[in-house]
Amino acid sequence: MIPKLSDINIGRTIEIVNHPSLTYSVDFQTGVVARKIDGLDAMKQAIQKILQTERYEHAIYNWNYGLELADLYGKPRAFVYSELKRRIKEALIQDDRITEVENFVFEKPERDGVMVRFTVHTIFGDIDTGRQVSM
Repeated sequence: MIPKLSDINIGRTIEIVNHPSLTYSVDFQTGVVARKIDGLDAMKQAIQKILQTERYEHAIYNWNYGLELADLYGKPRAFVYSELKRRIKEALIQDDRITEVENFVFEKPERDGVMVRFTVHTIFGDIDTGRQVSM
């Protein structure tokens, strides 16, 4: 049934409620799902999960989830640095618990690729993290 305008109480206000960040802890090395985590620990896990998920590749996630990296392979280093900064910010800011992503530092590891470190400001506090990217 499609509601008619006369069926809707126009004087009502809509309350937006932020749900808790309570989730299960996942050990990404072993795949073991363990205790429940919340707050800053849950945010650290959410950030890691976003950064490890290739955007547009998995039907289970909407197109706003994950990080686009596949098309950066083989590109010039200067281009990759600039795109990584933009894409990481764009991927993480989709989570409404994240307020800002800044302080990007790029390190060239021994192998082809780049290590990018940055600070994520969340409603629970700041998180210094990073991501190794192959080039």
